[in-house]
Amino acid sequence: MSQATTSAPLTSKDFTSDQEVRWCPGCGDYSILAQVQKVMPTLGIPRENIVFISGIGCSSRFPYYMNTFGMHSIHGRATAIASGLKASRPELSVWVITGDGDSLSIGGNHTIHLLRRNFDVNILLFNNQIYGLTKGQYSPTSEEKKITKSTPLGSIDHPFNPAALALGADATFVARTMDRNPKHLQAMLLSAHAHKGASFLEIYQNCNIFNDGAFEIFTEKETKATETLFLEQGKPLVFGANNEKGIKLDGFKPVVVDFTQGFSADDCWVHDQTDIYKAQILTRIFDDPKKEGHLPRPFGVFYQTDRPCYEDMMAAQLDEAASRKPADLDKLLKGNEVWTIN
Repeated sequence: MSQATTSAPLTSKDFTSDQEVRWCPGCGDYSILAQVQKVMPTLGIPRENIVFISGIGCSSRFPYYMNTFGMHSIHGRATAIASGLKASRPELSVWVITGDGDSLSIGGNHTIHLLRRNFDVNILLFNNQIYGLTKGQYSPTSEEKKITKSTPLGSIDHPFNPAALALGADATFVARTMDRNPKHLQAMLLSAHAHKGASFLEIYQNCNIFNDGAFEIFTEKETKATETLFLEQGKPLVFGANNEKGIKLDGFKPVVVDFTQGFSADDCWVHDQTDIYKAQILTRIFDDPKKEGHLPRPFGVFYQTDRPCYEDMMAAQLDEAASRKPADLDKLLKGNEVWTIN
């Protein structure tokens, strides 16, 4: 990390390193990097207290491009390394940069355990539904029947739904955004940072070389208004080019209603990101966008709750242990189960 030259307020340039950015031209990673660099100065955190940790993959080059402390670690273990860092240095702002392969395949076990332990770290999962670094094999989030170099007849794997997976691991913050909506991406980054606990932010990221257009139905002008549902706390779930449609619950089943046919926003489901049961339903709105009668894909904060952070509980436990009399080491080694051999 380079030294700051002035005491003036930080800008995005202060978070831009001197390293050449080596992603393919047109990659969605560029947009994510730009938005992170724009958001960082607004957090009011000294650069020396910010750390970016990555695993292996295209996204994992990220720490080189941030003028902060960082670590390009090993495949799937960024979450484990971030956990250790946060446990030992809880004052740091720790960000995990990972991809759908890195965090949901070899690193899947580490991801779910970080979430359930609730370390106060931010996971940014770049999801492009493909292995980009290794040149185009299908990934844990690739759709069924995906034809790739490793699945010439089409993938027979059922894909992960990252948001549902995170919620199933009892994550205390689960959200989704996309690379081609900079304002929404910035808002979600700020929300993730503001959350006290493990935040899980899935970012749809276009790989224009090996999986171009995977999310274009959610980003292109002709379709995005009817195919995306942006969640806002305390507001009804409405969508459409003129906000002429909405989502209501028929029992536990979400259904689309048309305001031109006698319905209104008053009939719609009002989003409450603290409701774990409705969050489960929202993450399951994951239909194939090519399927007739499908629902629009939700973006925003699905769920957020407060729960003690692992590092805080660990510190409290250590303080309690320090206040006690020194332990009898022999007794600890023997434990409570001993045998006397005659």
